[in-house]
Amino acid sequence: MKTDAVKIAADNRKARHDFFVDESLEAGIALAGTEVKSLRQGKCNLRDSYARIENGEALLYNVHISSYDPASKFNHDPLRTRKLLLHKHEILKLNSKVKEKGYALVPLKIYFRNGKAKVELGLARGKRQYDKRDDLAQRDAERAIARALRGKDQRED
Repeated sequence: MKTDAVKIAADNRKARHDFFVDESLEAGIALAGTEVKSLRQGKCNLRDSYARIENGEALLYNVHISSYDPASKFNHDPLRTRKLLLHKHEILKLNSKVKEKGYALVPLKIYFRNGKAKVELGLARGKRQYDKRDDLAQRDAERAIARALRGKDQRED
């Protein structure tokens, strides 16, 4: 049985802090050769990036893929707009949902699956400041509980 080998090139951890991700889907990315080589080295930044649907095409904006040093003059533009590879029905479905109030397309991570570069897109709604504070408080409480339980286990030994 063939297993999917997945290697994460970039992760947008801030997106989960700033947005409620209601749904996610996988899309391919149209990349140049030097972009693929930089991604394999992990030289990618997804902060402040987003996707948009224009003229029936899904496009990815503000993804910074650093230039590949050995390529010298044949390098790519680090912030160029990249086309996402989706089926027509997926694009239409996303477009209808994005037109709803408050939804955005946010790239959550870029990874390689079976040698192909993929991006995980999230259909997301923005969080308010108090939602972010609630999430931080909940995470801190869970950490404190875990710490207390670890302390009990060590004292019993």
